[in-house]
Amino acid sequence: MGRRIVVSGGGTGIGLATADTFAAEGDRVVILGRRAEVLRAAADKLNAAHGAELVTWTSADLSDPERTRRAAEFITADGGVDVVVTNAGGNVAPSNDGTLEGIAGQYQRNFEANVLTAVLLTEALLPHLTRPGGRIVHLSSVAALRGPGSYGGTKAALHTYTFELARRLGPEGVTANAVAPGYVEDTEFFGERGTPEFIAQQIGQTLTGQPGTPVEIAAAIRYLASPEAAYVTGQVLHINGGAQYGR
Repeated sequence: MGRRIVVSGGGTGIGLATADTFAAEGDRVVILGRRAEVLRAAADKLNAAHGAELVTWTSADLSDPERTRRAAEFITADGGVDVVVTNAGGNVAPSNDGTLEGIAGQYQRNFEANVLTAVLLTEALLPHLTRPGGRIVHLSSVAALRGPGSYGGTKAALHTYTFELARRLGPEGVTANAVAPGYVEDTEFFGERGTPEFIAQQIGQTLTGQPGTPVEIAAAIRYLASPEAAYVTGQVLHINGGAQYGR
């Protein structure tokens, strides 16, 4: 029997690729998100591909404490958890109307979507995480280094949370790390903002002249979650083709 893996934001993009990577190895995967129909379709696709009912799902707004608590109860009803991957979130409020109220709302929405979804799910599952050997991987972003402020600030907050977890859980044999991608194709992240001109600009900022892929990011997550990475903790792995300040 494989390990038990939890992936939030597991219905599309990097989260789906991550769930696929673990399921392909025979691990049992629970994917979470807000959209039940997307999660159901993703689980059906992965189970059909890997020939077993390895992938289950539950929908929840992970910025809400009670809904997160119920999701955690569903996940742990039949056992513990070996790996937690917090991938839910995104730049859900890319702009504001210029008023102080609008700016406050923008920052609050991005904080809820990116920080609370990671922190609440992680804390809810911590009592059930394998010790020793548990793994926590947060999804950050190159935006934590270069902005924009309301979104990038939330990803920078995940870095400090990762460091806190690494210190807190290291003595128990649990590691905590983050992966910070740059521009990654085949995701829903940019929505209507992802015009050909915008994509060309993003790729033009790299040193390699190419976008990242969900599979590439999933491979990095898989490594950090592996038994072989027991000596890696409190780290932020940047995968962005060199598209960051200080290059």
